[in-house]
Amino acid sequence: MKNRFKTMLTLGLVFISLITMNAQQKQKMENTALLIIDVQNDYFQGGKMTLEKAEQAGENSKKILEYFRENNLPVIHIQHISTNDGATFFLPDTDGAKINHLVLPMNDEKVIVKHFPNSFRETDLLHYLQSKKIKNLVITGMMTDVCVEATTRAAFDFGFGNTIIGDATATRNRELNGEVVKAADIQRSFLAGISALGNLYAGITNTNEFLNK
Repeated sequence: MKNRFKTMLTLGLVFISLITMNAQQKQKMENTALLIIDVQNDYFQGGKMTLEKAEQAGENSKKILEYFRENNLPVIHIQHISTNDGATFFLPDTDGAKINHLVLPMNDEKVIVKHFPNSFRETDLLHYLQSKKIKNLVITGMMTDVCVEATTRAAFDFGFGNTIIGDATATRNRELNGEVVKAADIQRSFLAGISALGNLYAGITNTNEFLNK
């Protein structure tokens, strides 16, 4: 009888602990929105500007997106449409400019079209975040060292706290002075730089850590 009582008491304490943890997690995520930047077809295999590990970043962005949807947290999709002369990808009215199927927006999710690397520039992103009383952003997307970086730094300047899901971002090889700089090196350098000085611009985590914290 005593053993049964102890077992029931233990199970009760575990149940209460789980409820408390879930409540604390929800409270922690209040005033937080997910920002998915430029996860569009041209960055994937067969597109006009293929990135390294785009599929992995897209799949991880999908996992983060599902978490936000399950918890009824706000989601914002950023879609880049190129309007500058000489642009070769994300061209208007092309399949390549469409948001990839992995993270297709639902009807009630905000979609913001931008024309510059900084998602705040000449868009209503700041006004929308302020209207929803958002204070913190969880950021995924592409390219890590261009639009993700520009948007994250701008978000910090506007007073937002930022968390980047590192393995839900992607970039590509680049050339500098005739030498190829590998995408993996660019990725590590960007994430190290933007999280320097005690996560000044953003904290960095990965998909599993974020979902299991």
